[in-house]
Amino acid sequence: MSIVKRVVGRLAHRGWAYLRDAAALSPGSTGGYRFRRLGEGACVSFPLGAIFGEAWIEIGDHTLIGERVSISAGMGPGVDLGPGSIVRIGRACSIGRGSHIVGHQSIDIGDDVFTGPYVYITDQNHVYDDPEKPIGRQWPRNNPVSIGSGSWLGTGAIILPGTRIGRQSVVAAGAVVRGEFPDHSVIAGVPAKIVRRHSPERGWHSPLLPVEPVSLPDPRTAPGVSAAGTGTA
Repeated sequence: MSIVKRVVGRLAHRGWAYLRDAAALSPGSTGGYRFRRLGEGACVSFPLGAIFGEAWIEIGDHTLIGERVSISAGMGPGVDLGPGSIVRIGRACSIGRGSHIVGHQSIDIGDDVFTGPYVYITDQNHVYDDPEKPIGRQWPRNNPVSIGSGSWLGTGAIILPGTRIGRQSVVAAGAVVRGEFPDHSVIAGVPAKIVRRHSPERGWHSPLLPVEPVSLPDPRTAPGVSAAGTGTA
């Protein structure tokens, strides 16, 4: 490689790094003020995805939103969605690049939630009640979503309307999740189900396996007990 190419390449990389840093959204940047809340130390990385409805989006302190992440509240820009927030992302979260968070009623993401890239979270879906009407023209239905603090969502996971995931849970890569899941669950599959759980008594275990029966000694044959069980031997 010629000296000129090396110099141009170095300048291009430095210029791109400077542009990414300068164009990222932070609490002090012009774009940061459009959010309902963009917490201290939070950052929305550049290049940005599709972001609108910022007045109904809250992002907690020290949360990192990756490159090309789309976050939206409502059907489109310029719509009044009422006094409350729609999308709430907690503190110290990390949302992987290329992910989509699409809120219309309520999406709650707790603190310390990490996701892989290309995760999709939405609280709205199309309906197909009328078999004669195009599905895209039928009015969609909303159902709130919540993801408990400390959880991890693997690459390409899809979180559908009405899903409630408990604290410290894992969603496997590529899982399609709908329903309610308790704390300390490992959720996988299409459709997703619990494949592991944690309890104080059993630790991490598969809920699909039967519980091992506990063998207790027969008191009739214990030392010092007669065969009739009414006195000493």
